[in-house]
Amino acid sequence: MKFYDCKTAPSPRRVRIFIAEKGIEVPAVQVDLAGGEQLGAAFKKINQDCTVPVLELDDGTHLTEVFAICHYLEEKFPEPALLGGSATERALVVMWNTKIESNGLAALAETFRNRAKGMQGRALTGPDDYEQIPELVDRGRRRFELFMGKLDRQLQGTEYIVGDIFTLADISALVACDFAAWSRISIDDAKADLRRWYQLVSARPSAQA
Repeated sequence: MKFYDCKTAPSPRRVRIFIAEKGIEVPAVQVDLAGGEQLGAAFKKINQDCTVPVLELDDGTHLTEVFAICHYLEEKFPEPALLGGSATERALVVMWNTKIESNGLAALAETFRNRAKGMQGRALTGPDDYEQIPELVDRGRRRFELFMGKLDRQLQGTEYIVGDIFTLADISALVACDFAAWSRISIDDAKADLRRWYQLVSARPSAQA
């Protein structure tokens, strides 16, 4: 296998943490997103969507979405189980990971990509150019702040997002909370359960991946 990565991007970090939790070694290739390497002809042959992460399998298959990559790695390396151990747990992990992607990470991307000077003309990922919409900055920020409240309520009386097991949902939420710092969004003191959880998951060795 081969992992196409970018150390500064949040999406591939989710896979790096997943790999670290599995305790496996996957050779990585760094893609220069800032320099536009992902938009070049060579990388388009790997992923026509021009995004990372990408997991290249031994047979040449390219997996280009975080959940697809993690699902494959879970099948190949089932322990420790990071997608849940029972049917109910697996469904809850998928449910919460989807919520975090759509209401958390997407909201932050909306804020960051429509504000950052380096994203002018590149407000959306992919091969096509899109102009920034400044009005979306505050909306994305508000969306994420509201979502942190939902996470705080979910974490009341439970160690992790899905009960007492650390899963992909926790990985995605951790990366989202760290990504939020780029937009100067932090967990306020009123969200005690979310702050407790964040300290817990940030202390895991894999969080440094």
